[in-house]
Order: sequence, then structure tokens, then C-alpha cells
Amino acid sequence: MKLPSTKMAAVLIMLLLVIAIIPVGIAMEWDGHTEAEIPAWELKWETAGINGIEEAAAWPAGEWSFIQASGARPLPPPGTASAWLRLSLPPAGANPAILIDKVYGDSLKAYIDNRLIYDSDGDVEYSGNKVLIPLPAQDSAKQLYLWNAGSKEFGIEGEVRVGSYNKLLSFYVKQDLVDLVLGAAMIFMAGALLVCLLFLKPEFFYSGFYLILVIISFGVLLITYSPFLPLIISGGERLRGICFDLALFTLMPAFTLYFEQLFGPGKRGLTTRVRNFQLTYSLLCAGALILNAVLSFRLDALYSFLTINVTGTLMIAQFMYLLYLALSYARRGNTDAIVFSCGFTVFAVVSLSELLHYFLSTERYHLYWWKWGMVVFVISLIVILGRRFAGSHEKAVEYSRELEKFNNDLQRSEKMEIISELAASVAHEVRNPLQVTRGFLQILGERSGNKEKEYLQMAVEELDRASVIITDFLTFAKPGMDTVDVFEVSGELKHVAGILVPLANLQGGSIELRLQKDLQVTGSPAKFKQAFINLIKNSIESLQEEGLIVVTAWRSGESIIVSVKDNGEGMRVSELARLGEPYYSNKTKGTGLGLMVTFRIIEAMDGSIEFHSRKGEGTEVMITLPAFADN
Repeated sequence: MKLPSTKMAAVLIMLLLVIAIIPVGIAMEWDGHTEAEIPAWELKWETAGINGIEEAAAWPAGEWSFIQASGARPLPPPGTASAWLRLSLPPAGANPAILIDKVYGDSLKAYIDNRLIYDSDGDVEYSGNKVLIPLPAQDSAKQLYLWNAGSKEFGIEGEVRVGSYNKLLSFYVKQDLVDLVLGAAMIFMAGALLVCLLFLKPEFFYSGFYLILVIISFGVLLITYSPFLPLIISGGERLRGICFDLALFTLMPAFTLYFEQLFGPGKRGLTTRVRNFQLTYSLLCAGALILNAVLSFRLDALYSFLTINVTGTLMIAQFMYLLYLALSYARRGNTDAIVFSCGFTVFAVVSLSELLHYFLSTERYHLYWWKWGMVVFVISLIVILGRRFAGSHEKAVEYSRELEKFNNDLQRSEKMEIISELAASVAHEVRNPLQVTRGFLQILGERSGNKEKEYLQMAVEELDRASVIITDFLTFAKPGMDTVDVFEVSGELKHVAGILVPLANLQGGSIELRLQKDLQVTGSPAKFKQAFINLIKNSIESLQEEGLIVVTAWRSGESIIVSVKDNGEGMRVSELARLGEPYYSNKTKGTGLGLMVTFRIIEAMDGSIEFHSRKGEGTEVMITLPAFADN
């Protein structure tokens, strides 16, 4: 079975990730909104002291402000530390509950008929989180009083629903559990990637390690920012805040480090300078976190300004700078930059929009959509890393192929050098005795009878055949051009075809010429013709019925290309690999020297030769020669 390519495997992985994310997104949708919504409620600020539920219930209606659920949450007046809210509950069935979309503040208490039914005990710092409060079944269709306080902000905002506790809990989980699922998936993915990186070379390890830091940071941000976390873990708000800040301090420099690994230090090393600044700033923030913890968090105001306002501004600047660089690299055709730009654009646009909304709303907006932009961006980062792994694999395979080809060429060159020396030393010594022997045989033939003349003629023919083989030896041993001249390729090929057409006709085939004009090369016309006579003769001998040999010549740039293509019996891959080896021939009476001579002649003319063949479909020989440059 043929395995998929690395690029196809990357595409399949991406499809699986998308398929895995789609059900999560669908699970967030809430079908069948049968719960009753409270369209409005009443609000009264507490400006002096803290009143009990009895005093709040006794306040006249004129002291309460009417608040629409669809409107913005009103800001408390100066000096206000708490507020009372009064909601009229609609009738509900068994096991009722109330779900408030967004609650702000440090403490929340709920009363019905002057009885306390819910108390957060100050364990949760609400910052736009949902709150689900169970209601006694006998207390439906009554008034619910909420007491809400906070050191920075407090109040409720968004939709308020009353209905079955189980359905509201299901909706609560579906809306916010996805943060924990995505965060845990990110951390698991980073751990799996880290294990894989341990087996890679250092240059790949560092790029992957920075990506791991980015993914882990995103995962911790998702988990610690999730409104669902306080529901399953009571208390620990301070610890969650510390983890969130540490992940943010890690994300900023790790993100720039990964970008630098992908695209370099930037113009005049600006990306490197940004990275160094972010490392310094992150260490400064970590030091401020430690100092604030040592001082029992008495520097919260200064620390919040440093980690929220300053960090948010720096993140906006970082996103804009890296997005600008990625787009500039993408315009130059960098594929990694295009992938990075697509994912980062989605993440940056969503994050910038939410950050701007967050700051413009005086930190009253609860960030939500950034996590989906982050998922898209992390997927693009993984695609880039996967492309780098695939590119490295392809380079290794290509290097292996080139190394194998180099070894084969080296072995062939060594064999040819040995045979050249052998041919040069033997051919001259053998040719002279043969010529002398031929002369004596001719003299004997003149003085012999008819029967003896027949045998002597056969001996002379065999000596001539031996002389041809020795001539091939000499040509192979000395492939250099005796006389170098500029000649027309088309004319020489027409001459070769004129010589070999009768032989092709005897085989039941034909030769077709498709030649451009003005194709000039430098070399020996005689050696050129000898090379193509060998090639076309081999094609003729491979022809079957209705055989056709097509000789094509054309100019391509600074090269002249000649193709000799036949529809003969063809060759197997194993036979193609041995072409040009000393004494290798597919013919019964072949010596293998003809093709070796052709190889040496083409090499002497600074050309190259390639064979393409399939068994039963024919063979094509492509010869590339440098064109004559007429200066």
C-alpha cells in the first residue's frame, strides 16, 4: 500500500482537528430556550454603611432605580461600596434556579422573604462570571434580593433566566466548559509535542520548544480565565490570577522567539530587540509579582496597572508589529509567512477588537471570542512546524538520492577510467598484427582455389569485425574531439537518418524527423554522427511491426535538445540503471561498447544524456548540448 505524502498527512491532521473542534462549537449552542427571562430589575446603591435585608426590603419603591437587562450595567457613584438589586421571579416548576449571565464584585448574597439562600462567602472574585443560584421550590413567583459588593466594581449585567436547575446547569456547562476542554487539549498537545522534540536535532528542538511554550501559555490562559473554573474549584482566586499572569508573561517573549526562529531577526535586528525587551519586561513583571506576594498583596493597585494596562498596551503593539512583518514576508511569496499571516490575522483582529472593547468599557467587558481566534492561530503554527519537518524530510530524501547518484557516477567513472587505460594499451598493440594478418590472407586468397578463397574471405570478414571493435575501443579510450568545429545539428541528423533509413525499412519501421533550423553546437561532426548512429541503430533493433522512430531537435534557452523516441520493446527499470556500464548489452552479439562510446562523445561535448523507457512502450533518449554562442 502506498503511504500518503507528508503534505497530505498534514492536511489530514488539520481536517481531524477541525472535525474535533466543530462538535465542541456545536455543544456551545443552547437549543430550546424554554426558561423565563427577567427583562428588568431594580437597583439601589449603598453609600453609607451596610444595611441588612430587613432595611432593604423596607425601602420605598421611589428609592429604587429601574434597570433594563438589555442596557449597560450602571457604574456606581463615588464612595459606593455595595448595592442592592431586587428581581421579581416568575413562576417556576420543580427544582427551580436562577442563572445570571455576568456578575461583578467580590461578594454576592441572595435573599427571599428575608432568608439567606446563597452566600459566596467572598471566595470568588467575580469579573463577569456566570452565577447559578438554586431556588427553594416554594419561593417561586416571589421577590429575590441580591446584595453585591466589591473593591473595584460590582453589579450584574446581561441575561437573567429562571427555570429548571438541571437545564440551566447544562447550559452553564455547555457555555463555559469548552474553555477547560480547549485549555486541557492545548496542554496535552504541548506535552506530546515535547516528547517528540526530544528525538529531533537541536535546530528543530528550539523552534518546537518555543511553540510548546506558546501553546502551554494559551492553554493556561484558557483554563484560568474560564468562568467555569470557580464552579468546580472553590477559592483559590489569587492562585488562578497568578497562574494567568505567569502564562501571559511567558507568552509574550515565547511568541516573538518563535516568530524570530521562523523569519529571522528582522530588519536591523528589530525583532531581536523586541524579543529582548519583552524578556526584560516579563522578568520585571515576575519580580513585581513576587514582591507583591511577599508584601501580602498590598501593591495590588500598582501591580494591576503594570500587568493589565501596560501589558495590554504592549500586547497590542506586539500584535500589530508582528502582523505587519508577517504580511510583508507573505507579499514576497514566503509560504510559511502566508500560513502564519492567515492564522495570526484571525487571532490578532479578534484579540485587538476584544482588547480595545475591554479597555474602552473600563474593563467591564468579558473576553470571549479571543479563544477561537487563538485556536485558529495555534493550528497555523502547528502547520508551519509540520511544513518544516516535511521540508527537512524531503531534503534528506533528496540528499540521499543525490548521494546515491554521485556514488553510481563515481563508480562508473572509475570503471571507465580503468577500461580506457586498458583499451588504449591493448588496441594499438592488437590492431597492427591484425592488419598484417589481413594482408597475408589476401595474398593467400589470390593464390588459392575457389574453396580456399571462401574460407579466407570469411577470415578476412572476421578480422574486419575485430578491427571495428578495436576502433570502438580507441574511440572509447580517446573521446576527445580531434577537430572542433561549429556545425548545424539538423543537417548532421538528416545525414544520419539518410544512412539508417534503409536499415529501418528492413525492420519494418520508419524514421521521422522534426528538426528546427539554426541549431548550432561546437564539436566534431564525425563523432556527433557516430553517437547518433549508435543511438538510432539501437532504436531500429528494438522495433517490432509498424515501428516508428521520431527524431526531434529544438532549442531551449542556451541548450540544444535532441530526442530520439521509438515505440519498440522498451526496457525495465533494472535495465535502464545499467545502461552505460562496461560490456553491458541487451543484444545477443552486442559488446556494450557502442553505447559507452556514445556516452563518452556526449560528455566530451559538455552535454548530458538521459533515458526514459517502459517495458512494451518504447524508449526515449534525451541529449542536451550547449548551444553555440555567437559573440
